[in-house]
Amino acid sequence: MGAGSTPAAPGLVLIPRQGGPRLLGRTLLEHLGLDELPPTVTSMDALLAGAGFRRRAIHGNTWERDGRAVLAGEEFLEDGARLLWTFPVPWDEASVRRHVRYLGMASHDLRGALANVRSYAALLLNGRSPLEPKVKRGLETILRNADRSLAFSQDFFDASRADLGALACEPERQSLLPLLDAAVERQHAAAAAANVALVLDMAPHSAGPEVNVDGARIQHAVEAFIQYQLARAQAGEVIHLRVRTTPPQVRVEVRREGTPLSDEDVSAVFLREERAFREKKLEDPLRVHLARQEVEAHGGGVGVETDRAGSTLFLTLTLAAPAELGPPASMQV
Repeated sequence: MGAGSTPAAPGLVLIPRQGGPRLLGRTLLEHLGLDELPPTVTSMDALLAGAGFRRRAIHGNTWERDGRAVLAGEEFLEDGARLLWTFPVPWDEASVRRHVRYLGMASHDLRGALANVRSYAALLLNGRSPLEPKVKRGLETILRNADRSLAFSQDFFDASRADLGALACEPERQSLLPLLDAAVERQHAAAAAANVALVLDMAPHSAGPEVNVDGARIQHAVEAFIQYQLARAQAGEVIHLRVRTTPPQVRVEVRREGTPLSDEDVSAVFLREERAFREKKLEDPLRVHLARQEVEAHGGGVGVETDRAGSTLFLTLTLAAPAELGPPASMQV
């Protein structure tokens, strides 16, 4: 949209627990180029596939057909009904490919230069050559800043690809527990330095729920939530990671016990530009916004809740279907 343009209205369909789908206005039909809603709509995937649309990326929420593209998804309501929604996407396939290629070139050049700086700093710090304390501290600072800049640039280019509906995801069936373990391990040092306890509230021998996800993407999203909470934690507070399974979904919570977020902060958690301009920083707003994009690329959702005892950032994913048992070994051909 250009400056001063009016945001597009969503197309909406309500699927109640009983009865047929209810079209809320004709905007969705206009987005999909349909004259009427099929009477047997059961899900957004079924509706779009039946209308001839195909996903732009595996598990993404951008669909396209003959140069027409829409963002689409569905939300579960408290009464068990589902709300299906669409938004038009002002990008044609050729433009998307051109922008993705441009982003790839920019990412290669920038990250290549940063990687060289990091490699030389690490080489000088390998202990083979004696260094004066002041020089050593300077090289350690260079190394930390290079790592931080590499992470930021990766987030920036990934978020830019996600804006185009072209975020790469490679889902596979796996347990959530190893991803959460890895996220806690990576953020443990930062939590300890802030005198904040970081606790994974799951039984040590629990297998955890299984999901079909790109593990690196979901781990990054969880770490982004942890880092958001760490930046606001006071010494002595506790951050809990919890998993709540309510089929067909699983919810991962990152809860900070302590002073709750303000209403202003709650409303802006996932708003990249608003937070960046207000906080005069881009790193964390971009990281948390990308976390939302990564979860939504898997068909999930994110949110934030507060109460008097603290604040919770959460993400939801669809549980993997139960694994089908094969025939007994003696019967396999």
